Amino acid sequence: MRILSLNVWGGMLHAPLLDYLAAVDADIYCLQEVPRAVAARSEWLTYRDGAVELQQRANLYREIAAVLPGHDGFFAPTARGGLMDGDRPCHQEFGLATFIRQDIAVIGQALDFVHGAFSPHGFGAHPRARNAHAFRLYDYKADRPLSVVQFHGLREIDGKGDTASRAAQAEALTTLIQRLHRREEGLILCGDFNVLPESRTFQTLSRLGLTDLVTTRGFTDTRTSHYTKPGRHADYMLVNATVPVADFTVVETPEVSDHRALLLTVD
Repeated sequence: MRILSLNVWGGMLHAPLLDYLAAVDADIYCLQEVPRAVAARSEWLTYRDGAVELQQRANLYREIAAVLPGHDGFFAPTARGGLMDGDRPCHQEFGLATFIRQDIAVIGQALDFVHGAFSPHGFGAHPRARNAHAFRLYDYKADRPLSVVQFHGLREIDGKGDTASRAAQAEALTTLIQRLHRREEGLILCGDFNVLPESRTFQTLSRLGLTDLVTTRGFTDTRTSHYTKPGRHADYMLVNATVPVADFTVVETPEVSDHRALLLTVD
């Protein structure tokens, strides 16, 4: 089983992104920063937040689903806000997307917010709401259940250091996972955590028996050349001792986002 985690950056590099997602042929895709605007007329929308102006792919979720026809898609938005579709306003949802190959059974789910709550009338002030989506799966080929969880950690204006909000987020995430996961089964947690490797978040998650593969295997950079700020850690993939790791890598090329993909192969 191959599990990929990637912050897709709102589809800023959508053409190479779609090519890569189709070619990598993962069994499970855990994707963050996925937009969906079902009423959009244009392929691109303009997002404005103060002095920041970005182009967002209008319906990236739909485009990804189209290149993964053998997978079931699950979309979990954190907010619905206003962008510009040419000269007219347009509402767009933004959040997590998970794609699971159809020969893997989904036998349980837990979806909830780990910071804040769903915002239906705008993206809101920073730090914005964050959710997590957990799946309990049955892998017929390996004849075993397995839990896979993804989340996108909250972004603080002051950086990636420890804060009270991040501490509460880690506790909420741990509680969500415990609702679904059976202790004797494999557990994988991945995503864009938006924290540093020494964060107390990892101490909290260690109560679940989780160990990070990025830092313990010597990877020092999970960002691409499109990210020019210092602090090169953001994305992590954690497993418990029950997960038989065959291979793990932080993908340097192709560059399909300002984040690098994390790719785990499980025996």
